[in-house]
Amino acid sequence: MSVSEEAVLESVVFLDHFSDLSDPRQLSKVIYPLDEILLLSLLAVVAGAETFTGIAEFGRLKPDLLRRFRPFANGTPDHDRIGEVFAALDAEHFQKCFVHWVAALTDIPEGVIAIDGKTSRRSGKKGGHNPIHMVSAFAAQQRLVLGQVKVEQKSNEIVAIPKLLEMLAIEGAIITIDAMGCQRDIASKIIDKKADYVLALKGNQGTLREDVELFSNEQKSSNFSDSTVSQHKSVDGDHGRIVTRNVTVFHDIGWLQQRHKWPGMKAIIMVDSETEIDAKVERETRFYITSSADGADKLGDVVRRHWSVESMHWLMDCVFRDDECRVRTDHAPANFTTIKHMAHNLLRRHPAKLSMTSKRLSAGWNEDFLVSIIK
Repeated sequence: MSVSEEAVLESVVFLDHFSDLSDPRQLSKVIYPLDEILLLSLLAVVAGAETFTGIAEFGRLKPDLLRRFRPFANGTPDHDRIGEVFAALDAEHFQKCFVHWVAALTDIPEGVIAIDGKTSRRSGKKGGHNPIHMVSAFAAQQRLVLGQVKVEQKSNEIVAIPKLLEMLAIEGAIITIDAMGCQRDIASKIIDKKADYVLALKGNQGTLREDVELFSNEQKSSNFSDSTVSQHKSVDGDHGRIVTRNVTVFHDIGWLQQRHKWPGMKAIIMVDSETEIDAKVERETRFYITSSADGADKLGDVVRRHWSVESMHWLMDCVFRDDECRVRTDHAPANFTTIKHMAHNLLRRHPAKLSMTSKRLSAGWNEDFLVSIIK
């Protein structure tokens, strides 16, 4: 391709944020440049590819489309070559590039950032390593994945979450994490980054939950006469299911902070929920600690918004077939998950009033629509 022809290649903004990603191959032997492989992979996944074989087939069928953006002087690689590159690519560096790219799209996210983990169930090897487990940060308001970190073998989310928080710009946001992440070091990290937290309580913090439950039940029995509280009630109904939530926030918890010395803790949240389905009633009480001074109406909404991350997990399984993915070699599972999160974000941001599945179908059928998604 001549210089004049290269000059009219269309730009792809996302590649700018991955330009310093190290190519693990011997550069003298590189036939397919790394930026071309990344572009090919993202386009293919947006358009419906779910495997390296699918990506390779997309490249074989779409050379003219690809050459609108990069030379692809040697064509496109086969699935084995693509898999080798993804297996060797530094997953941590790739994830950091992803975070910078999303930050450029969203600036500093507002509201709730839900952190939760997900396992790609078929990514393990029998007699070998376990299936890959990724911890992701999800902006509930923008409905975008902000970043992800792989949980290392023989480790857990407690180690991975601080690494993820370190990469993110979270000032002013409220970080929500389930009970696994209810750790002093994690709370300190969130406060240090000028954000607030809402952390679920279970039995993994010594006597903290026991003290909270005992105190809450005592105050409830006296109609909260000895406490400064805010309360909020909400009722939701859908498909024959009615959920009533009563949220109580205890704001005067100096005694609890003195006993447990939890970083930044300002309040306890108690959520009493009642679910009616086909005349059956289920009741549950959940507890949270928070560094926020907000009232029950806002904090009740924060607790509910945490579960928006489950919608992303559902999309990864049902739209991107993540649980069926058999990519297993070295860094390939983590890197392929990052590509799928990139595709998720691009599809989510596209203004077309279509479901995610329909957007992927349209991207596979209509090249102009596909180009509009990635540009």
